[in-house]
Amino acid sequence: MMRTATFLLSLLGVMTSAIAEEPGRFTDEQLNFFESKIRPVLVDHCYECHAAGAKIVQGGLRLDHRDGLLKGGDTGTAIVAHKADQSLLIKALKYDGVEMPPKGKLPASVIKDFETWIAMGAPDPREAAPGGPRPKVDLNEGRKFWAFQPVSDSPPPIVKDGAWPIESLDHFILAKLEASDLKPVGDADRYTWLRRVSLDLTGLPPTPNEIDAFIRDNSPRACEAVVDRLLASRAFGERWARHWLDLTGYADMMGTSNNVFAEHAWRYRDYLIEAYHKDKPFDRFVREQIAGDLLPATSPTEQAENITATGFLMVGDVEIVEPDKKKLEADHIDTQVNKIGMTFLGMTLGCVRCHDHKFDPLQLSDYYGIAGIMRSSPSTHKIPFGVWSLLNSTDLPETPVQLAARQKLETDHETKLAEMKAEREKLEGERKSVIAELEEIAKQEKNEADAAAKTGVVQTADETESPLMKKERLTKHRDALSARLQPLGPAIQHAEFFRSKVPRAFAMQEDDQPADMPIYIRGNPYAPGAIVPRGVIQVASWDKAATIPAGQSGRLQLADWLADSRNPLTSRVIVNRIWQKLFGEGLVRSVDYFGTRGERPSHPELLDHLATRFLHDGWSHKKLIRSLVLSRTYRLSSTNDPMALTTDPDNRLLWRSNRQRLDAEAIRDGLLAVSGELVPSEGGPALVLEFTENCGDLVQIGVNPPNYSHRRPRPTQEFQRSIYLPVMRTNTTNLDRIRNHFDFVNPAQIAGQRPQTVVPTQSLFVMNNDLFRKRAKVLADRLIAEAPQADIRIEQLWLRVFNRPITTTEQKNVTTFLRELDAGLPDMDAAAKESLKWQELCHSLLASNEFIFRI
Repeated sequence: MMRTATFLLSLLGVMTSAIAEEPGRFTDEQLNFFESKIRPVLVDHCYECHAAGAKIVQGGLRLDHRDGLLKGGDTGTAIVAHKADQSLLIKALKYDGVEMPPKGKLPASVIKDFETWIAMGAPDPREAAPGGPRPKVDLNEGRKFWAFQPVSDSPPPIVKDGAWPIESLDHFILAKLEASDLKPVGDADRYTWLRRVSLDLTGLPPTPNEIDAFIRDNSPRACEAVVDRLLASRAFGERWARHWLDLTGYADMMGTSNNVFAEHAWRYRDYLIEAYHKDKPFDRFVREQIAGDLLPATSPTEQAENITATGFLMVGDVEIVEPDKKKLEADHIDTQVNKIGMTFLGMTLGCVRCHDHKFDPLQLSDYYGIAGIMRSSPSTHKIPFGVWSLLNSTDLPETPVQLAARQKLETDHETKLAEMKAEREKLEGERKSVIAELEEIAKQEKNEADAAAKTGVVQTADETESPLMKKERLTKHRDALSARLQPLGPAIQHAEFFRSKVPRAFAMQEDDQPADMPIYIRGNPYAPGAIVPRGVIQVASWDKAATIPAGQSGRLQLADWLADSRNPLTSRVIVNRIWQKLFGEGLVRSVDYFGTRGERPSHPELLDHLATRFLHDGWSHKKLIRSLVLSRTYRLSSTNDPMALTTDPDNRLLWRSNRQRLDAEAIRDGLLAVSGELVPSEGGPALVLEFTENCGDLVQIGVNPPNYSHRRPRPTQEFQRSIYLPVMRTNTTNLDRIRNHFDFVNPAQIAGQRPQTVVPTQSLFVMNNDLFRKRAKVLADRLIAEAPQADIRIEQLWLRVFNRPITTTEQKNVTTFLRELDAGLPDMDAAAKESLKWQELCHSLLASNEFIFRI
């Protein structure tokens, strides 16, 4: 038995290694992690001795291609996929027996990145050892690739079943199915469609009243009325803004190395919610996020929005404690360039920092053309001020009403601050007096002891309070004063630092002396090469790059290029992102990568048709989403068809709807909505320093940089939508647990599509976490109070949780469950027993697949 187990484990180890050797098995997010965190370190610190260009390859170890890492050198395999603790590379980086790199040990955060990378399976796209000189990028040949071709609209194809399509997109879907001799499954029932569209558009389930109104509405426009209501709600903006935040690296802390409070980050989040709520045209949306500070504005409110929008380039993971300022600048610019490329263009520009792209027609000049624009719009100060002021923040214009409100707040704040300082001064004075009396008593006791030692006579005082009693009283008083003083110091410090100020936002700004940027050889800022003119990606351009006027960075020209209807990538990428959020998979399944190693579109004509329609409809998110969710394709059931499953097991032809597990935010928000506890929010800071006993939800734990620990949420945050909760990069709280269990995007990275894992720990979480248990109790008590009769109570429970009527079989099962549970509970108060039974029933429904999945 032991021998068999050992064999199986070794076999699994072999299988794991094989997976590590197959680049196609890695996700875009994992490969991006390698490109941004691992490759630059290898280039900077290892290639000198362990690459093709080295005079002598030390130890026979090549680190400039994947096979070299897996094969290892003279001392054995360098890495063991998924097992960082068994990898010689990690031991060398930790100076455990071998010391690499020999010039100095790498920071702990870098070593941690390598451990994370190996735990992923060591994703690495470098397939072969570098040989001779790389061929020059052929732009003409590159433009033949589908993604760089101009967007061209195709008329909806003719289909055999002309009665099935509702929207033009349905023709494209049905034509592909008919060509494969397949038919779509039937439509979902009205309850399923309503739950589906409510969750997709707002992230919230429909209420019993909304369900009743829809089911009663038999008009032809019933579905349209529902969609229009959902699109008009603020909940739509909250839901879709969260999708966009996944592409930004947003958090309420700046970097992962230190818990530095990102004081102004929330303004960008609130900007996004309003942009989606008001259906800001996407071309304008793009321009504002790249160059909003340079756009004209007709009011202070509009100008503030424009400035705040450039937070897109600021809110990512910034290692502001990096002592090497040149490296900090280069890494931050790399983050910005990569974010622009992936978010708007579906291109991995981060791969071009050190060399021309290995697979796509992207050149070093493309990367450094955009990098020069970012460098001419500095996000960091050019001299090392205090770390806290390292990131730029810009004053926002105020309306007269906002100015008056702020001035009143400042007055109230200063009054409170003055009161605290006066209280501290009074307590300190009183404490000094008590300490002086204690010192006098101690002095007197010493004198008396000395006298007694000389004379042998102990003096007794004829007093009402003995010296011992007085000493005990004063000691208690001193300790009480110290306890009252203890929280005042940090509270005053925080209040002075966070005085009400002119509203500010993390934002871009123009450099006084914008200039072109040199290529950094192998990405090293200390090895500058040829100067590259600022510009855009050549293979995706339709004309010569726009001239950048003297004294300008080029951000405005970059924004115009990205938002131009002739750009072959921008409209395709965003339409594909929207499609993926509604249908589970994109028409191009690699939603963040439209390059040659990415997926080809399953319906290329449909993608271009939707992109053209998107442009003609004024780049409107809501118009596109409305047409998609009102289509026949969106109405399909998720039931199986054995024949279709055999022909198209991945459902690429969309013969049925894809089942999707809800993300962490939709699960939590849905729990609060179902229990009736969800409260609206208008936004504002997710982390606030308050004048409470322990200084609120942030506690300062360091000075340089000002480091903070998130101890607890404010009471109201327990019931607000998840988008308003703080996002932390390192230390976690109860708020982060559901995110961690249900695939929240690591805020140090960006990703257009979250993985949907199904693992045992998720089941344990929903069964045992207080989030579910508390909501179940509140829901149970609410049902008992609102519906005295058990059968009505059960019907209401099914409508609230599953958004459909209960079936006869389920009714019988629930009745049996409650009866058996009642018999099994110990004797207790009748009301308490009733509450406990219904709490268990509610919890079982909230923890079920039907609640956690959208079908």
